[in-house]
Amino acid sequence: MHDGMIKPRADTPAEHGSAFVENVVNNSGSSFLSAMRFLPRDKRQAMYALYSFCREVDDIADEGGAPEEKQCRLAAWRVEIDRLFEGRASHPISRALAGAVARFDLRKVDLLALIDGMEIDAADAVRIADEADLALYCDRVACAVGRSSNRIFGVEPAKSDPLAKALGDALQMTNILRDLFEDAGRDRLYVPLTLLRRGGVPEDADPYRVLAHPRFPEVCSALLAMTHRKYAEARSILASCQRGVVRPAVVMMEVYFAILRRLEARGWQHLDKPVRVPKLAKIWIVLRYGVF
Repeated sequence: MHDGMIKPRADTPAEHGSAFVENVVNNSGSSFLSAMRFLPRDKRQAMYALYSFCREVDDIADEGGAPEEKQCRLAAWRVEIDRLFEGRASHPISRALAGAVARFDLRKVDLLALIDGMEIDAADAVRIADEADLALYCDRVACAVGRSSNRIFGVEPAKSDPLAKALGDALQMTNILRDLFEDAGRDRLYVPLTLLRRGGVPEDADPYRVLAHPRFPEVCSALLAMTHRKYAEARSILASCQRGVVRPAVVMMEVYFAILRRLEARGWQHLDKPVRVPKLAKIWIVLRYGVF
């Protein structure tokens, strides 16, 4: 059993924390990296710290091990976030986050909300009861990150949280539709049970049997329509923001929207067939929405 403590590392000075999170991002292979290259250095480093924190707690939830051990490690991160806001951060990631908190006034409640979401994912099995539970889950694992990101970007306060809500929901629901088969292998099903019942798909202890039900594609289509509405809402808000301020958010949105369109083209009969945006298509998105 992990002892639940986050061990201080030898490279705890703030500048080492910055190097640590930059290394995390550079090794991630994530589309996030391309979207953030256009930011000024201080904002880019803040986003690297935020991404590294997200990656750290997400890895805890997704890696193997007993749920009790995962919960213990996530609880240790709660303690570390408390220490961060008390000026006593010890982990390289939280040391890097300290600069972002001080410069961009990141909120403790948003960082803790992500841990709340990871605690859901750390369970033996995940089921989402209804649309309200789905909204809460998305708020914790995606919108909370958006709220912090928008403070770093400099989105005007009146639009910051509404944008985080619309875009966070859109991105996370895209993830849910993309990862149906992979999540089933972890005994996770994020499609709300109420949506299944309305679509005539019976609940089953085995998520693979849910995915294989002949009416499950209709349920996916309903969730797809909800996701499209979230993208439309996000686009409307983004259109009213300063383009230079929200450029990274637009790039991220367009990459995920390209995934959604490819999911739609593939359909919902062969969920084990992965969908990816080719590298050249990503480069074009970055050039179109990040440069021009």
